[in-house]
Amino acid sequence: MGNDAQPFGRYVVIPRTLCFITCGERVLLLRRAPDRDLWPNRVNGIGGHVEAGEDVRSAALREIAEETGLAVTDLRLRGVVHICADPQRPGVLLFLFTARALTDEVRPSPEGDLIWVHPERLEGLEVMDDLPALLSRVLGMGDDDPPFFARHDRG
Repeated sequence: MGNDAQPFGRYVVIPRTLCFITCGERVLLLRRAPDRDLWPNRVNGIGGHVEAGEDVRSAALREIAEETGLAVTDLRLRGVVHICADPQRPGVLLFLFTARALTDEVRPSPEGDLIWVHPERLEGLEVMDDLPALLSRVLGMGDDDPPFFARHDRG
C-alpha cells in the first residue's frame, strides 16, 4: 500500500492498540492520570496510537514498554474493533491484544497508575465503558481461536 493521502472528505480512522497483559490470574490495567485531557481517572488496558510507519504489533510492544517497562511473551492479536464516530470526525480502528508478563514488577508511568487486578473484580473502578465486555471476550479466548471483528457505534 502506498503512502498516498486519503482524498479530502473521505471517512478516516485512527489506528490504536489495546493490550491486556496477564500475570498469573491478574490483568494489568492503567488508571489514567487526573491531569490527562482524554479519559482522566478512567481505567483501561495498555495501549495507544499507532505511529506513522509503524505496524500494529510493533506499536503494541512499544506502548507496553513505554507505559509499563515490562517485557512480555505470547503477544496475540485477539480482535479488531471499528469504533464509529460522527461521520465528520475520525473513527478508531482498535487492535486488541493479549500478552503474558513474566513478572508483575512495573515501572511508574506518566500516563497514570498501573494496577494489577483480578478480571472479575472490576467493581469500584471507574473503567472505560467497554472494558468489562472486551476483557471478558479476549481473556476467554483459547490459544487457537482466530481474532474477532466487531463494530461499535459511539453514541
